[in-house]
Amino acid sequence: MKITLKLFASLTDYLPDHAKYTNCVDLDVASDLTISQLIEQQRLPEKWVHLVLVNGHYVAPEHRAEKVLQEQDVLAIWPPIAGG
Repeated sequence: MKITLKLFASLTDYLPDHAKYTNCVDLDVASDLTISQLIEQQRLPEKWVHLVLVNGHYVAPEHRAEKVLQEQDVLAIWPPIAGG
């Protein structure tokens, strides 16, 4: 099934070169894939995965291992934000 993965800020380094300017890449994934499994598959450091949205809806860390992605979902991930 097809989903769109969007990575922001320092996480864009984990996107293929052709996707770094758009911050997103379309992926073909297994139909029973969870958010946590996708994060692991993409080799995203867990400590950098802070804010996670699926189709604009927040997914808390304790629900990412059970939330199964659906066809055409848009998964957006931001690292922790620092600043002052």
